[in-house]
Parts: sequence; structure tokens; C-alpha cells
Amino acid sequence: MRTIVPVLTIAGSDPSGGAGIQADLKTMVGHGVYGMSVITAITAQNTIGVRSFDAVSPTMVTDQLEMVWADIPPLALKTGMLANANIISAISKTLKRFNATNLVVDPVMVATSGDQLIADDAIDTMVTELFPLATLITPNVNEAQRLTGTDDIAAQLKALHSLGVANVLLKGGDRTDGGHKKDVLSIDNGIKAIVLDTPAVDTPNTHGTGCTLSAAIASRLALGDNVESAVKGAKNYIYNAIERGSHFKIGHGHGPVNHYIAIHDENNQLFL
Repeated sequence: MRTIVPVLTIAGSDPSGGAGIQADLKTMVGHGVYGMSVITAITAQNTIGVRSFDAVSPTMVTDQLEMVWADIPPLALKTGMLANANIISAISKTLKRFNATNLVVDPVMVATSGDQLIADDAIDTMVTELFPLATLITPNVNEAQRLTGTDDIAAQLKALHSLGVANVLLKGGDRTDGGHKKDVLSIDNGIKAIVLDTPAVDTPNTHGTGCTLSAAIASRLALGDNVESAVKGAKNYIYNAIERGSHFKIGHGHGPVNHYIAIHDENNQLFL
């Protein structure tokens, strides 16, 4: 019998398949782990934008989580679109009850298209109830500024660590610095900071990149990586997924990345 490595995504559904749980599950397949999903919202969206969304009831979200843990407890998990404060509170209480570990929180607030995906009053609940449970949070440029009130990276990291978050990945995909994309990983409450630098890829196909990155990190944590190794490996994965996704066109807006790239470890062995 082979060992199954279960990983859970808690997020919204994207019917066009490039973001949300669909992107997460594709990423998990690419890492050779067993993907599971708890749905928080049904969105009506595509590569052009978001038309509408309906949140799932907090009771149904809790029921989904309880059924997963009763049968296949995940070794790592990630959150994406959480829609509203009641859902976030229900998730936080349930994860705390099950002593969930290796939690990656992608504080999804706005889609690539610019459409808001979370109610304003839910941000405070996310900060006070969910962040303290997280192994890592992964805000992008706009989310970090919204959470901290500053665009200074050092000040952002200090403020986010002060919220009880030990590890923070500030994503720099929304800005280009000298032809490069630079993320900053701050681990162990700011004891160590690492700049992760990759060449910028000239492509509109960036739909679901944040979802994909956080799912890759969670998958690697479940496979046994520490936070630094998981983030570095996931950064390499998303760069290659974007680069290879730039060679084809799906949809009329921001197309998806290529989730099905071959993943190799340092010994050039295929994960799958």
C-alpha cells in the first residue's frame, strides 16, 4: 500500500477552472498529493471578471470540515476566498477544535480582474481569528497594504508579525522591479528574511496565481518540507506554471497558468 498525502483547500469555486478550488486541486495533482475541498462560495466568473457570488452557509462549511476530519484528516491545508465574517469564524473555530496544522492562509480580497471577493467586515475577523492559527500567510501587494495601512515592506512585515503570524510571504507579483518579480519571505517572527527573485514573464495569463501558489506551498508542507523549502519550491513551481502558460490562450481575459508542469525534486526525480 502506498502512502496517501491528503491536502485540503477551503475556498470558492471558479467555474472557468483557473482559480479557486479548481486551481488548487490541479496544483495538488501536480504535486502528487491527494486533494480535497471545502466549498465556501459559488462564484460566477471567467477570465474577464466576476459577475456574482453566493456564499455557502457557515453551517454547511462546518459540516464539510467535520466530514473531512472524521475520515481523511489533512496533513496540510490552505484557505482562499472565504466570503464573509461568519464563514471565517466558523472555519477558525473548527480548525482550532481539530488542532489543524500546516495552515496556509491566502487572504483573498480582490480577484485579478479587480473584483472584490470578501465583505469589508470580514477582514477584521480574518485577522483576529484565522491569522493566529496560520503557519504562513501570503498577502499580495494590495492585501498587505489593506491589512497594515502602509506600503513600506519592512513596516508591513513588522505589523503582520505583530498579529501573531510567525511566517509571512509578501507576494510581489503585482509589481515589476527591473524585469523581475520579487517576493519577500519573513520566517520565525522576522528572525530571517529572504528575497525570492524570478524573471518577469510577459503574459496576461495570471488568473489564479495566488491560489496556485498557496496550494503548492500547502502541498509541499504536507510532503514534509519546512516553511522555507516549501515556499522556495512553490515559487519555482508558479514561475514555471506562468512561463509555460504564456504559450497558449484560454479565454478572452487573464487566462490560467499551466498547472500540469512536471515537478522534479533536487535529484531530478518526478514527484508523481
